[in-house]
This record gives sequence, C-alpha cells and structure tokens, in this order.
Amino acid sequence: MTLRGANRSLAPLPPIRQHPHQKTALNDHSTDEEPVDEELLDEATSEDQESAAETTYRSIHVPESAQGERIDMYLTQVLDGVSRNQMRMLVHEGGAQVDGRTVRPSFRLRPNQQIRFRMPEPPEDGTIPEPMSLNIVFEDDGMVVVNKPPGMVVHPARGHWSGTLTSGLAYHFQSLSDIGGPTRPGIVHRLDRDTSGVIVVAKTNAVHMNLAAQFADRTVKKQYVAVACGVLSRDRDQIDRPIGRHPYQREKMAIRANHATSKEATTFYEVIERFRGFTYVRLFPKTGRTHQLRVHLDHLRHPILCDKLYGGRSRITADDLAGNYHPQPSAQRDTIEPLLTRQALHAQRLELDHPQSGKRMVFEAPVPDDIEAVLKCLRSLNPSENGA
Repeated sequence: MTLRGANRSLAPLPPIRQHPHQKTALNDHSTDEEPVDEELLDEATSEDQESAAETTYRSIHVPESAQGERIDMYLTQVLDGVSRNQMRMLVHEGGAQVDGRTVRPSFRLRPNQQIRFRMPEPPEDGTIPEPMSLNIVFEDDGMVVVNKPPGMVVHPARGHWSGTLTSGLAYHFQSLSDIGGPTRPGIVHRLDRDTSGVIVVAKTNAVHMNLAAQFADRTVKKQYVAVACGVLSRDRDQIDRPIGRHPYQREKMAIRANHATSKEATTFYEVIERFRGFTYVRLFPKTGRTHQLRVHLDHLRHPILCDKLYGGRSRITADDLAGNYHPQPSAQRDTIEPLLTRQALHAQRLELDHPQSGKRMVFEAPVPDDIEAVLKCLRSLNPSENGA
C-alpha cells in the first residue's frame, strides 16, 4: 500500500525470518497464508485480477474459541464498524465461503475451517493522511513503534473517521502493510482510544504476518500499569475469566461463561503501590481480548480509575482522591480542574522478536503526565502501604 509521506532512507535489514505460523504463496494468483488469530484479517488475492480490483476479499482461519458460532455473528465481532445486519445481508447474498463452499448466515463454525468473504465497502478513500506529531519510539525498514497518546483512536471506525493514528502514519510513512485493509494500514494490534502507550506498526506485509504470528503464539510480552479503585488484597494473582459481548450494552464487554461470543482471557497482575482507597498495579495480559484489562479489574470490583465505561466517572480531581473517590460524580466537584479525564491505563512495555533480525527487543513508554499527577496526589494525600 503506497501512502504519502517523507522519503526516509534507512539501513537495509536482513530478510524476514520465517515464523512457524507463516506460509509462503503457492503461485502468483492465490495465497495460502494462514491467518494466525481471529483478529488478523489476511488478504486473499482473487484468481480473477479484474474482479480483485473491484472487490476486496479477506480470509480468516477459524480459531478454537469460535466453535459453534454463527458465521454472521463471528464476522461482526472480527470487523470494526460493521453491524450484524450488514454482515448478515452480505453473507445471505453469497458473500462468504467456508472451505470453498458458500454458506448461509446461520452456518455454525468449527475450528480450523477457512472463511473467505467479501469485505463490506470501506469509507471512501480509506485512510486519509493527516499531518500530526507522532512520538516515535523506534523505526526501521520493517516496522515502527509509537507511543500513542490518550484520546487517539487507532484506526477509522464509525464516528471516528479523522484524527486517527493510521491517518498520522499514512502522512509520515511512504508505505505500510495492507493486510488489515484500507482503513487499517500497518495495524497489527490495537489500544483503546483512552489507553496510552506502546503500539507496534508494520511497514510491510511480511513483517505484519511475522508480528501477528508472535501475538497469536503469545510470545509477545505486554506490560501495562493502571490505577485501580479500592485496595487489592493480594500482592499478585491471575485472573482467568472468559470475556464476551455485554448482553445489553453493545459498547461494553463482560465476563460471560459458556456463551457464543465468549473467548478465554487471562491476566496476571502484581501490586506496585497501595494507597487509602486505590492501588497502583502492573498488569500482564496473556491474551488480547477487547477491553480485557478493564473488564477483569471491574470483575474484581476494582475498576480502573476514571474508566467512564466500566467505572462510572469521566473526570477525577484532587478532591475526589482526597475524598476516597466515589464512582458516581458530584455536581460540586465538576467545577474543579480535573487531574484525569480518561482511564488510568497505560501500555508501558512491549517485548518481541524483531521480524528481520530475530533479536529480542524491548520497547517502553514512560508513564504519562496525567497518571503521574494522580500518583503524586495520592502519595501526598495517602502515604502508600506495602506493595508487591
């Protein structure tokens, strides 16, 4: 995918190292690249090149977690900005095949099947390059690591067509991988809009596939920090609870066992520092489910501070912290300058194998000023207790 941007001259690196989950193209007109997890959309080149120019197809390898799911529901979960009705109509019109056979929207999936489907029409022009400042942690010929600020959406979706990370990337870099489609150039994994921190972006499809395979194999180590409401009693623990769509609120996820939309989710945590009414905690997600850390901490009755979706508040002041914080807002406090206006969650560290050199690499982003301000206030108001 060619995009407008500065012409950067970088030292060439060795060829892409073949990951065990990667497969090479069989011929010039089709691919046998196996998608490596349910969030990775693999481009399937049409045998008819004229048709491919007009219609975009994708392939997905069905994971174990999708056992028994309806194909229309599953594709709706995988694709951002697509309603179930839109996907059901697309499948009903013959827009999806499973192992080469056209199926109906009610078709139930089994692990290891291969779905090939027609992509719904993307927004006109896909990602539009926009000039913006990006905090580049690392860059070479194959990938870019960015420290994403809070409040920035990673890629265009309903209600967020501009000001996204991909818009900034498209402006700064000549080429990015196109495996995710025209609205997600380079995007291998995601962070929520109000979560800050480290995110890796692929410049080429080969690097994209290698990184995605590492995420699927869970060899990428992710570390977050968060301020949680209440005092966690255990110094460290592991949370194993499946996460699926909330039964009533479409924008939320929830702990849901034995449900069609549920997927296994595991988070390990350790306490860094305890305060009166709050805990500063380090989080290590072993899986990568939507809102995983937010849902898991909320499940423990310790939602992340200022998480408007799961914690009930959209702004936090010093008075809130001094008053031991109550989930419901106070009209009087709303006139005070807030310390924090987004969830206190930051992707601090990412460790992975470089796709080209094979070297183990660690990328870090310092804790941002707004979360540091909260910690400084808590330390002055509530002397910390013993941490982990």
